[in-house]
Amino acid sequence: MFSGSAVVDWDNTAGLQTGAEKTIILIYTAAGGTSPESKGQPFTQCIAYSNDRGRTWTKYSGNPVVPNIKGDNRDPKVIWHAPTHQWIMVLFLDGNTYGFLFSPDLKKWTLLHEINVPKVAECPDFFEMKVENEPGVSKFLWTGANGNYLIGAFDGTRFSPEVMTQPLSYGANYYAVQTFSDLPNQRRVQMSWMSGGSYPNMPFNQQMSCPYEFKLRKTGYGSYRLFALPIKEMETLRRTPHGWSDLELKPGLENPLALLTGDLWDICAEIELNGAKEIGFKVRGRTIAYTVKEKSAESLLRSAELSAVMPPRDGKIKLRILVDRTTVEIFGNDGEVVIPTCFLPEESDQTFELFVAGGTAKIVSLAIYPMHSAWLAAQR
Repeated sequence: MFSGSAVVDWDNTAGLQTGAEKTIILIYTAAGGTSPESKGQPFTQCIAYSNDRGRTWTKYSGNPVVPNIKGDNRDPKVIWHAPTHQWIMVLFLDGNTYGFLFSPDLKKWTLLHEINVPKVAECPDFFEMKVENEPGVSKFLWTGANGNYLIGAFDGTRFSPEVMTQPLSYGANYYAVQTFSDLPNQRRVQMSWMSGGSYPNMPFNQQMSCPYEFKLRKTGYGSYRLFALPIKEMETLRRTPHGWSDLELKPGLENPLALLTGDLWDICAEIELNGAKEIGFKVRGRTIAYTVKEKSAESLLRSAELSAVMPPRDGKIKLRILVDRTTVEIFGNDGEVVIPTCFLPEESDQTFELFVAGGTAKIVSLAIYPMHSAWLAAQR
């Protein structure tokens, strides 16, 4: 079995509910030719269901519900489209091609149309969001495995992109992204698999990112864009902060963060650039810097060798940085830029540095929160 998605069949469209509990239905890929048991079989899509809140599961006797369309088609993402009262599936087909399918009951599926999206593969997602700063307007978003996204309209039969492929993440370790459906208050939260990390002597393989909450906004250029920040629940892990405001920075001055040590941090900063050419932090040996390119929109926010264009706003930038034991996740200008990366610092290196180069800058505000372990916090 390869990855897919899960839904609650609130209206019992599949007719599989047997008691008072609503049926949970998994939609997954049966990956042919990937094991001795599946030798010679094609890639197909199947369902399994539970009537006891996920405690036990039954594979549907009529599997597969979607026979092979082409190639190693896989990763079905299913959502409910209320206006047309039907289920919609987006499915990776082959190369850069994806299919849109519909079903009234999760058991019989019909192909609606296909789209071709460059520079992405696998793990599609599809969802609707309200535009935060444009009342009454909502858009549909399609994402690929690497987080690149399309924004457009969907009428129940065809997805019509209006904003072509945009990157959300500029990190090297952000893949197989998926969002949660049916969250309260129409929140849209995405998590990714942070592929490629190194974890010596650990009894696991890879890790997940922090959950990010999306906001869809219309920009000053008239186009739409996704913004992402850590979910607000992350703030429950914060301990007593260290804070600074109106702090003037000059090259060569003593590091104001020299006394801070630790390995779990949540950093919130607003910085007035003034004449500085570069400003940033060094956390456990990892450099997180903002480089100002004069008379250019190409100013860069970067983490090690990874970077993203991020113009300042009225001469200022905002940074939110989550530092975990093996990851640094950076959010610039309220989530306009996201750079999640894995790193493996020396365990003994718990140093912290704030630096500026090429001119002066001012820390308008800086709050640095030591963080509780999420595992220990859950036991409090």
